[in-house]
Amino acid sequence: MMAPRAALSPREAARDYETVRRTLQTITEGWRDQPSLEALAGDLGLEPIQLQRVFSRWAGITPKQFLQAITLDHARALLRQSATVLDASYEVGLSGPARLHDLFVTHEAMTPGIYRAKGEGAVISWGFHPSPFGMALVMATEHGLAGLAFADPGEERAALDDMMERWPRATYAEDLARTAPLAERIFSPDAWAADTPLRVVLIGTDFEIRVWETLLRIPLGRATTYQAIAERLGKPRAARAVGRAVGRNPVSFVVPCHRVLGSNGKLCGYHWGLTRKRAILGWEAGLAGPVLENL
Repeated sequence: MMAPRAALSPREAARDYETVRRTLQTITEGWRDQPSLEALAGDLGLEPIQLQRVFSRWAGITPKQFLQAITLDHARALLRQSATVLDASYEVGLSGPARLHDLFVTHEAMTPGIYRAKGEGAVISWGFHPSPFGMALVMATEHGLAGLAFADPGEERAALDDMMERWPRATYAEDLARTAPLAERIFSPDAWAADTPLRVVLIGTDFEIRVWETLLRIPLGRATTYQAIAERLGKPRAARAVGRAVGRNPVSFVVPCHRVLGSNGKLCGYHWGLTRKRAILGWEAGLAGPVLENL
């Protein structure tokens, strides 16, 4: 059961994220010093109560709880609890239409021919929308969500180019009317429902798709490692190849590559920046609620 959280529009959440992003940067650079709320607020020119209110509204937890949530000790605790997370997900029947927290995701792979042709024949609609983690680039085909990326202010063009380079021969069209409902659905926990599954289209090599499908089996509030994924795929020596495939995941957040950690619990290797990876994990920690209490 998810912990209750205040309903915020994606635009309101994006506004709060700038304050949160700067707080996260301070925490990321100085978490070993366990900075106080007063120190964090002072760096932003805010009163402690102001920062507490904005941060709690955004994340569902306080800055102190978030600080605890992203420390190395917490990451290691996630791994201790998640040593067999992939095995457990199979045991409870999540190997069919994959379950991503309380959002049910159905997925299919684009035909290998489309991938080999670098997207030729595919029509991809795209649009930028505010999200709890900065501007989100949402991309969709007629079959469903095909891409999700993030950009800080001024980096939108670079994010779009990065995604387009994956399928350079596809036809692209900006279509906010088509992508806005997807953005609203993805970032609004109240809209996560089993009876209206989100359809995701995976466009990659056979190996990449197998890795991405495995990512969909990592539950909210849990984590796994590149090595564990390699072993699950029957390729125990392929941890590096798994890492490359995780880094190539075109559907960030929904296909939760942010839940993959280094074998020592280090929060490493996120295409859209480690600050954003910490932000997503902390946001999910607020949703998970009781998960934090058990760490």
